[in-house]
Amino acid sequence: MNETQLTTEILITFGGLFLVGLLADLAGRYTPLPRVTLLLLAGLLMGPSVLDWLPRFTGDWFPILTNIALAMIGFMLGAKITFSRLQDAGRSVIAMSIGIVVMTVLMVFSLLSLFGVSIEIALLLAGIATATAPAATMDVVNEYRAEGKFTDTLLGIVAIDDAWGLLVFSILIAVVQALSGQVGIGEALATGAWEVGGALLLGLVLGVPMAYLTGRIHPGEPTQAEALGLVLLCAGLAVWADVSYILAAIVMGTVVANLGKHHERPFHAVKGFEWPFLILFFLLAGASLHIEELSQIGFLGAAYIGLRVAGRILGAHLGGWLCGAEADTRRWMGLALLPQAGIAIGMALLASQRFPEFEDIILPVVLGSSVIFEIFGPVLTRRVLIRMGDIQND
Repeated sequence: MNETQLTTEILITFGGLFLVGLLADLAGRYTPLPRVTLLLLAGLLMGPSVLDWLPRFTGDWFPILTNIALAMIGFMLGAKITFSRLQDAGRSVIAMSIGIVVMTVLMVFSLLSLFGVSIEIALLLAGIATATAPAATMDVVNEYRAEGKFTDTLLGIVAIDDAWGLLVFSILIAVVQALSGQVGIGEALATGAWEVGGALLLGLVLGVPMAYLTGRIHPGEPTQAEALGLVLLCAGLAVWADVSYILAAIVMGTVVANLGKHHERPFHAVKGFEWPFLILFFLLAGASLHIEELSQIGFLGAAYIGLRVAGRILGAHLGGWLCGAEADTRRWMGLALLPQAGIAIGMALLASQRFPEFEDIILPVVLGSSVIFEIFGPVLTRRVLIRMGDIQND
């Protein structure tokens, strides 16, 4: 393929994808399905599992778009973690997020082990089960302009949920490596600690100067350049340093939201150009889902799905009870936190690289369950937000 043909293919492909995003946005207003679910379904339909319409280069671009989209989402989630919000819902956010992660791990690990699954595989799947899909949850909130105490708590949990999950997954990876005799548990724990601690440090190092730049540059193009430049720099440095880029972006956004005098400006700037990236991200994420994996997950996959759902519901209820959260918040929070895709798939790929002997078991389970969680999870999030009264005129 010559340069002219490649350019033509790229322009037509991305032009068509943006128009599909527009149609999904319009359809979401007249159907009970959130636009994120519609985009994922459209991507699944166009992807190799069904029609196979997308050119091969889109698969090469997907990792880059994932980094950009999730870094933006992380930065925007960081805006929700301010001192004032934590004073109102901080106890609920921390208690329920810890309860969800701990209960999910315990449910998945203990019952899979009871069903006869090897300890190593049960530990790895328990760690992967903690991951959420912040992009899907955030988009449902933005699409329906959900507002209220429940939504604030939900976004707060989403913002720190993956931090706990990454920490737990790193510990469980270390345990499995020690059990398999690959490396010492100390070395494995040090690697996991760097992935989380390095992300916290990077977000802080970039967030402080960004907070003091904010408000000194006039609104408009300079502010957009500042916000986009620092978000992309954060994502790039995180990948280079081998730390969690979404966690680094969350920390950077949190620092800006708490220290910036006019902290709304960079968040408004990112929000202004976030949606085109998310259209591409969700469509290509849908195309990357492997519907054929659903036929391969069998009993183990069904058990993983059921135990993850039960763990999140029970964890939210227990954490909410311990911190004195309202009964409805305890009852419904777990169901609002079911979407799972990119981060979980990344964890599964990492586990498969470290333990190739488990690849044929872990990947089909995680990829197949991601199809279900990512398509139906946002629908349940929307229903919960309606039930809690945070979506009006729906």
